[in-house]
Amino acid sequence: MNKEKQRPEWVPKQTDDVFATYVVEGVEGGHDGMPGQSVGDSVRAAGVPRRRFGVDDYVQGVLSGNRTILARAITLIESNAPAHMEAAQEVLKHLLPYTGKSVRVGITGVPGAGKSTFIEALGSILCDRGRKVAVLAVDPSSTVTRGSILGDKTRMEVLSRKENAFIRPSPSGGTLGGVTRKSRETMLLCEAAGFDVILVETIGVGQSEVAVRTMVDFFLLVVLTGAGDELQGIKKGVMELADAVLINKADGDNKIRALAAKADYARILHYLQPATEGWKTLAYTCSSITGEGIAEIWSAIEAFRDQTAESGVFYARRRSQTLDWVYAMVQEQLQASFFNHPGVIRIKAKIEQAIVEGRLSATLAVQELLKAFEG
Repeated sequence: MNKEKQRPEWVPKQTDDVFATYVVEGVEGGHDGMPGQSVGDSVRAAGVPRRRFGVDDYVQGVLSGNRTILARAITLIESNAPAHMEAAQEVLKHLLPYTGKSVRVGITGVPGAGKSTFIEALGSILCDRGRKVAVLAVDPSSTVTRGSILGDKTRMEVLSRKENAFIRPSPSGGTLGGVTRKSRETMLLCEAAGFDVILVETIGVGQSEVAVRTMVDFFLLVVLTGAGDELQGIKKGVMELADAVLINKADGDNKIRALAAKADYARILHYLQPATEGWKTLAYTCSSITGEGIAEIWSAIEAFRDQTAESGVFYARRRSQTLDWVYAMVQEQLQASFFNHPGVIRIKAKIEQAIVEGRLSATLAVQELLKAFEG
């Protein structure tokens, strides 16, 4: 086509500029015209079906570090379709020997504490040091629409451009703390793909965040200044599980208050039993904007890894977490089997109506439902 702009055939002749519609030459080579990007397999013509991957395709793709296939493997893991679940478990079985070589860090805190900004600052530093960082960010699901915004990747704009970073936002699905079997399995896929640092960001809605403790090595609690007195801090059960407490936004006029909060939390931690045997939980300050204190908290995580690995606590915790995971999945499967049982489905509506109308107590309702399930 001539590089000059041309009028489409349907535009009447001799209309001058009445029709402001022209056909221009399309881009050549690049994807969406962006420099340095080539058209790959992911760009498909309209109507062309997406290629179906087999188990071997997923396994080889993940092991080779192919991000597109890794993302599709995670989608397979997150699917609740029976056929997908079976294929996902087959993929995991082949990838398990390549997992377990990362440092798993759980990051929790109240909304507004700056978890995403901190993760971006920490992840950027680690990527610059040659580490491969995977961020698993859990977004809350709407209780009305069941949907999620999944905006963490957009929020971590700088980190998402790093070649050795991978950010995967996932919906919580209404589960406790947003951490589910799928979150754990996603973590294993990232490890098999060669990521040696896994950062798990949770929703941040209070004490339900303790669920993340069951899947990570190091548990970091991000807090803000003005969080309450020492007694109020002790009452927060999540602090008893933290391997470090980080006072974020320690910059500008807030720096003095952050240092005062650090001293307050240090006194609180003095009265609490350490979350990990042989490790002393300390309080730190940082600024995700200036970068001050970010390297210090990573040094603490590395010291934790070395110290607990030498004592054996690190590997004992991972073994315990794996067993806990098994029994949590047993409960999940039993619950699904119960509510999908034909006998339960048949009487469920009648039982619920009787409870609502006050004709049946909760205890008797449970007994009736269990009889239907067992019979």
